[in-house]
Amino acid sequence: MSLALTLAPEAASAEPREDWPHHAASRFLHAGGLRWHVQIMGEGPPVLLLHGTGASTHSWRGIMPLLARHYTVIAPDLPGQGFSGEAPAEALSMEGMARAVGALMQALQAEPRLIIGHSAGAAIAARMCLDGLVAPARLVAINGALLPLGGWAGQVFSPLARLMVRLPGMPRLFAWRAADPVVVRRLLDATGSHLDEEGIALYARLFRRPEHVAGTLGMMAAWDLHALRRDLPRLKTPLLLVIGQQDKTIRPTEARRLARILPQAEIRALSGLGHLAHEEAPEGVLHAILEEHP
Repeated sequence: MSLALTLAPEAASAEPREDWPHHAASRFLHAGGLRWHVQIMGEGPPVLLLHGTGASTHSWRGIMPLLARHYTVIAPDLPGQGFSGEAPAEALSMEGMARAVGALMQALQAEPRLIIGHSAGAAIAARMCLDGLVAPARLVAINGALLPLGGWAGQVFSPLARLMVRLPGMPRLFAWRAADPVVVRRLLDATGSHLDEEGIALYARLFRRPEHVAGTLGMMAAWDLHALRRDLPRLKTPLLLVIGQQDKTIRPTEARRLARILPQAEIRALSGLGHLAHEEAPEGVLHAILEEHP
């Protein structure tokens, strides 16, 4: 596949360093009024990868080169996160992000045949399908956050994030605390996943950037899954739910709730993996995704 744009790097201060995973695949462009960092590699039908809250293109570092053997892989940093530029509040909601990613696909003249979303990235992908922004042959949710959080977490998640966004200096304070690798390891271990030293170091580098922290908190503050839950029964796109059975962030039982809402959904459970399953075992996760659809 040949993308429509010639993409040029911008100011060096806003770019990932050369040791960032797949640095050579990084491009910068403007679309939908936003400045995007996107990584593109491979040839063939386009596949769109959407990371979860607080992550970036680095989370696909193991899967991207495997997919690139047969596909053109497009992996953006979501608005306000990673090395994409600052985004207004309206672009950080689920609907706003869906429109923004849709504008990015239009700018690239790319029509994804397959969309793989992790956690909140899966919710954005589902919203895009429901709103007619994309029409993939298949949607894959890796530990997808597609339903409203229940219990205590559901009551405090967005309100707490909204409070933190309003506190002056909170992103810089968090970034300062993230200088401690012990803190980062503790945060990641709480997801049920155990990353290697490289994975922990990459998240630490992200968390040290106040801009990334601000974008992440802004996304959390604007997130509302109730409208998606209301509209999900209208989703016609074939859906595969890949779940890590050790996920401590999105309970594996959520997949069964989703299957009751969406009878066309298929579930593939992976033992021994947590919320960041695609980073722990990229080959195993990709095998589960492409098992019947090479």
